Amino acid sequence: MSTIDQQFVEYIVKTLVNNPDKVSIDRTIDEKGVLLSLEVDPEDVGRIIGKRGATAQSIRTLLRALGTKNDARYNLKIVNNDDYQPKAKAEEKAPAEAPAETAEPEEAEEVDDIALDDDDESTVEEGSELAKKTRAELADLDDLDI
Repeated sequence: MSTIDQQFVEYIVKTLVNNPDKVSIDRTIDEKGVLLSLEVDPEDVGRIIGKRGATAQSIRTLLRALGTKNDARYNLKIVNNDDYQPKAKAEEKAPAEAPAETAEPEEAEEVDDIALDDDDESTVEEGSELAKKTRAELADLDDLDI
């Protein structure tokens, strides 16, 4: 038997996710109030949390309003499923076909005028091209209005 608070969160969450059948809410009561533990499909966790946590914060705000009406303090915990792997990680594990064109790596500039001191600290000779280029870049940065 689910309570009004569980039904409320369940309704909101099921309208947001792609897999509403995998939404489950556990309710526990302790000295701090009512804790609702929300578990969704791993692919839907991002939808529930939202950008910078905005969606989760909105759900918590609505729960707080419900708590004011029912004289209760509600907390929402979004349970993390550890078996989730982002699509990018899954693609790395499965070898994909090599792309038709591979980009040429950029050639690194050679630095000839760098000497090492006995203390293993890098120093650049005063008249080197690298030193002149670095000073010019720093001067350009100093001109920026930040």
